[in-house]
Amino acid sequence: MLRSMSEELFDIVNERDEVVGRASRREIHRLGLKHRSVHVLVFSARGWLFLQKRSAAKDRHPGRWDSSASGHVDAGEDYDGAASRELQEELGLAAPLERLFKIPAGPATEQEFVWVYRCEAEGPFRLAPAEIERGDWFAPEAVCRWIAEQPGDFASTFPLAWRRWLEWDGRKSGDAGGRCG
Repeated sequence: MLRSMSEELFDIVNERDEVVGRASRREIHRLGLKHRSVHVLVFSARGWLFLQKRSAAKDRHPGRWDSSASGHVDAGEDYDGAASRELQEELGLAAPLERLFKIPAGPATEQEFVWVYRCEAEGPFRLAPAEIERGDWFAPEAVCRWIAEQPGDFASTFPLAWRRWLEWDGRKSGDAGGRCG
């Protein structure tokens, strides 16, 4: 039998992202304890980003747009395993992942340390209806404009992860202005 979301167990971590305990999802969020999550950015060969619109039934950020796949790291799980699991659960996709960068836990991430990954895939995807209302492809420039004009359309961590990705991609490509600069 599947556990409800509130019964999921996550590792509690300290300011150095070291495991110091374990608690239920509900307790971790209620008490604002540091924990772990992953975000996966799926790009097409032409460089467009797939975004998901979270289900209206989600307890956090219902109906908001988010990374291609994202979720908590379960107790005892590592970041890489969680990223692969979330990609499979939410999009029905098994693909090689590139680990990009880590965002420290804080108010903007709801006290989550977040590793961000990327992969390339074209779809079609098998969207998990309990997680995702719908999804679509967007040009990076359109994502930048959308975040600037309507930041409330997005789950709280995605705009931060997107800005960090733009910086990372700009450094990697030598384009100091980035794609949206």
